[in-house]
Amino acid sequence: MSDQIETRPLGQRLAEAWTVYTERRVFIMLVLGFSSGLPFLLVFGTLSLWLREAGISRTDIGLMSYVGLAYTIKFVWAPVLDRLQLPWLGDLLGKRRAWMIIAQLVIALALVGMSFSNPSVSLTPVVLFALLLAFASATQDIAIDAWRIEAVSDEKQGAMAAAYQLGYRLALIASGAGALFLAEYISWHIAYLAMAVLMALGIGAALAAPRLADAPQIIIGEEMVADWARRHKLPRQLALALEWIYSAVIAPFVDFFGRHGWRALALLALIGFYRVPDFVMGVMANPLYVDIGFSKVEIGTVVKLYGIWMTIAGAVVGGFAIAGLGTLRAMMIGAVAASLTNFLFVWLAAQGNEVASLTITISAENFSGGFAGTCLIAFMSSLTNREFTATQYALFSSVYALPGKLLGGQSGAMVDWYSKPGPLHDWLISAAPGLTEKTVGYAPFFASTGLMGLPAICLILWFWFGDPLASTQKPATAAGPA
Repeated sequence: MSDQIETRPLGQRLAEAWTVYTERRVFIMLVLGFSSGLPFLLVFGTLSLWLREAGISRTDIGLMSYVGLAYTIKFVWAPVLDRLQLPWLGDLLGKRRAWMIIAQLVIALALVGMSFSNPSVSLTPVVLFALLLAFASATQDIAIDAWRIEAVSDEKQGAMAAAYQLGYRLALIASGAGALFLAEYISWHIAYLAMAVLMALGIGAALAAPRLADAPQIIIGEEMVADWARRHKLPRQLALALEWIYSAVIAPFVDFFGRHGWRALALLALIGFYRVPDFVMGVMANPLYVDIGFSKVEIGTVVKLYGIWMTIAGAVVGGFAIAGLGTLRAMMIGAVAASLTNFLFVWLAAQGNEVASLTITISAENFSGGFAGTCLIAFMSSLTNREFTATQYALFSSVYALPGKLLGGQSGAMVDWYSKPGPLHDWLISAAPGLTEKTVGYAPFFASTGLMGLPAICLILWFWFGDPLASTQKPATAAGPA
């Protein structure tokens, strides 16, 4: 699995990449990315702040975070979006756009419901509407990802991934800082109602998006299942149900492992390990800022606002890198950069309360995170069979998030363990006088998260140089050959 050799000059390839960004479908992808990102904070960070202000206990707020599991297990119902054509609306708009519209309308409805809820009086309505919001948001993600992959050729997936990330990050600003400003100066009711109105942008983009052909392809094994049902003389309805379950749920996995064989496990491992350094260190980043002594204004300005723009810049540059270098080379750059920037947090912990140090660290970390995110999205997109786009991409996106989330849950325990008195503790205090008793455990923790990037780097090198099937397989590039 290797990028093909490309003889065109790098400048010509980058010029062609810029032309891709001016296409109508890329702009539509940007707005759909905004629609995809808008609900995310409204069931996590923004909602947590609202609940805490309403006097809800930290235990209940922590339990509320479980509504976000809908994003992790969305592959469970992704087969329905792949195989089920919605009546009337599906005929009118096509399968992908119909599911987008339905999900977006439910998101808007859930946001309106939350806006009229009062958690200080009763938490139950908030919980129910948050569950509905998370489920509809994950469903929208499935439909948008499928449309993005099917709407353009592999050579343009890098640009589509960058546009998606740009829109997503802009939505995080709107649903984060924007919602908080509205809540501060008006009310939480107006804040969530305004977010519901903003969903009109996503609905407009879904309506403006080109309709994609829904022509079915031959599914390997489907005829065998039908023959088995006939031989065993199953009732017609049962046979049809069995065939549908196979084509929707089993066939996507048969197809993926059939195309890649045992290499499929290595591909899934690469997807799972690629963003682990970012996910694990991200859990402890905010506590580090607090323990160093940065104010909420400093954190909000540098991390939440400036940092998002650096992520956007990295995402766009990542799209160009994919077009100019090929996906594997760009992924290698992203993996190395994401790992190395974790060590900047070691330096930040030792520097102490200096806004300039925070700005340098956030600049590098968020830029590399945006760059790596674009590369991973394009890579996962290139692996899907377009007959099973929604199911396979939902599986990949669940795999990429799961290891980091599982390890991230232990991040606090790691920092506490490193903070215990002992030889390492004493050596760090003496070697870096800027470290304090509150921050000493962060230095080895972030060094550890930086090293967590090594498995992904090794897997990329193996696919690049050591994969014996590389010359006979379709290159794992979603944005043109190298």
